[in-house]
Amino acid sequence: MENVKRAILGSPDNPLRLGREGLEIPCYVLEDGTRVLSGRGMQNALGLGQSHGTKFKELWTNKAITPYINNELAMVLQNPLRFIRPGRGGKIALGFEATILPDICNAVLEARERGVLSGSQLLIAKQCEILARALAKVGIIALIDEVTGYEKIRDRDALQKILDKYLTDEWAKWTKTFPDEYYQELFRLNHIDYPPRNMKKPSYIGHWTNDLIYSRLAPGVIGKLREMNPTTETGHRKRKHHQYFTRDIGHPKLKEHLDRVIYLMKSCTTWRDFLRRLNRASPKYINGTMQTELPLNVEYKDDSLE
Repeated sequence: MENVKRAILGSPDNPLRLGREGLEIPCYVLEDGTRVLSGRGMQNALGLGQSHGTKFKELWTNKAITPYINNELAMVLQNPLRFIRPGRGGKIALGFEATILPDICNAVLEARERGVLSGSQLLIAKQCEILARALAKVGIIALIDEVTGYEKIRDRDALQKILDKYLTDEWAKWTKTFPDEYYQELFRLNHIDYPPRNMKKPSYIGHWTNDLIYSRLAPGVIGKLREMNPTTETGHRKRKHHQYFTRDIGHPKLKEHLDRVIYLMKSCTTWRDFLRRLNRASPKYINGTMQTELPLNVEYKDDSLE
């Protein structure tokens, strides 16, 4: 079916409810992420009844309203979206992208302000005022995402897009990424001799690096790295975490953050002071959420390097 998309979420039994008046509009999320309002539901919310869309078209084509409908909005209104609602046996429904509802309301309210509406149209303007007031409190997209449950999928998809930009399964050949001064500053702030007597860095340095660097780059990065580059039976990782970063985005972002961390370390005289500044400048991501308040007495356990 050409130009017909499938709605993956939404139900007429769980409509979008707006305002104290309880205006209800069935809403859906299409397979491409487009948020859609039912045409008949939108017509009913505007106080036009539930007939099959004719009243709604009569509204926006009325000569009193059309001067306030811009060309872009007119094109959208002339081409409603055709989609298949979930659980409806393949029956095609008509709707409009959700973001046009405030535009319609604004057009009607502007016409009222200019004094060109008739008696019945003033009642419609009153409905538009109610809708506009309700929509001003929270975005229409956020409302639909909450009602349909798409916010959970949206957040998961958004996280995956971030990870796709930062990380890749095609691990790169090892190149020196962490400069000596990074380790020099780590050791200085923790009162450890540098270089180590046996020239081998303690294993807990890897955990410091996970905490200070990889956990602060973007949501989900450290978890994904541990999944892609797990520890072996010997307790070590086959490769360095930075070998999994994309060359166009991930690696430059890593280098940028690393430079910032080194700069902060150089400006501090104590480990506590450094952690306080770093937590403020580059908070950690825990379970995908940026942490604005973190404890300073962090205890580190053994982990593999970088």
